[in-house]
Amino acid sequence: MVEIIFLMLVLKLPILYLIGVVWWAVRAEPRPPEPAPLLVPAGTEPPDRHRRPGPRRPQRGGPHDRGRAPQRAARKAIR
Repeated sequence: MVEIIFLMLVLKLPILYLIGVVWWAVRAEPRPPEPAPLLVPAGTEPPDRHRRPGPRRPQRGGPHDRGRAPQRAARKAIR
């Protein structure tokens, strides 16, 4: 019997919270609409942001470069 009374009291809390949230949402005033963004005049274009690729850097050997550079050197020497 005590469990039923306890559950009735505990389960009322989420229902009361839901009723309070709905009541607050109904009473809230809507926000005014946002103003329209400024438009760019048709005659102006944004600056070109594309860059030319610079000179390629020489490839460096890293921790996973297991002897690739000597193979290239050996190929050049043979040819």
